[in-house]
Amino acid sequence: MADPQSNARLRADAGVPTSGVIHVRTRLTADFTVLSNALAQRRGSAVTIGVAAYIASLPDGTPVSITALCEHFTEGEILISRALRELEAAGYLERRRERLPSGHIRTRTYFYDVPGGRGPDDPPRPPGPRKPPAVEEVESSAATSTSGPEETENPAPALAGADPEAVAVLTGLRRVDPRLVLSAQEAARLAPAVAEWLAAGVGAREITELLTLRLPDRFRARPASVLAFRLRETPLPAPPPPTVERPLVLPFQTCDGCERAFRATEPGHCRDCRRRGKGLSAAA
Repeated sequence: MADPQSNARLRADAGVPTSGVIHVRTRLTADFTVLSNALAQRRGSAVTIGVAAYIASLPDGTPVSITALCEHFTEGEILISRALRELEAAGYLERRRERLPSGHIRTRTYFYDVPGGRGPDDPPRPPGPRKPPAVEEVESSAATSTSGPEETENPAPALAGADPEAVAVLTGLRRVDPRLVLSAQEAARLAPAVAEWLAAGVGAREITELLTLRLPDRFRARPASVLAFRLRETPLPAPPPPTVERPLVLPFQTCDGCERAFRATEPGHCRDCRRRGKGLSAAA
């Protein structure tokens, strides 16, 4: 005989939700990171939370510059830099600029599990407005020597005062090569060199080809540094020779009186015939 079957509904387990997520917990003893619920459940961009979780999982000393994060994530520099600014504004991330004995400036990054925390051996700091994030982050002395101390110490010029045509050429480079993404400060810093090329008579298309032709497969510096090198090392074209205005040459005409050739704008009498005609009129 067959086994007896029951049509009665199974009783639901007590405490199991009828909708939403159901967690299957696994106790981890290694290779895990502790995140606060305030950070994991933070409203806003998912990219910001993902960048924060990734930085929290890294060991001390790992580079977390925009370039290093872009090598790990598929998002571009704009989204990554926006996520870092949001974390810095929320107090989870702090970037401090320090001067090395060599005179170079480097940026050290501190990540806090709790906003407003203190780093190792840091004295208590009074609450106050946070410093705005740096435009370019240099994680090592090698990166600092690549860009040079002048780029990190001197503030970038305002984009509003840059030549609009030069800025349009620079911001349009990403359409030719997606790696050539420039911030507003980088575009403002490179705009005077591009404006000099435009003033020398080089068109926007020629400048774009000059800056994007035969680029390396992998940049060892920021795209702005590569473009600055090309603009600095490529000589400006020689100015065109001055145009010399030639005097106007009148066409030849045939005299109606003596049929002699003479130059004039329209047919008629030559100079001698006009003189004789005036003399006859005066004698009469």
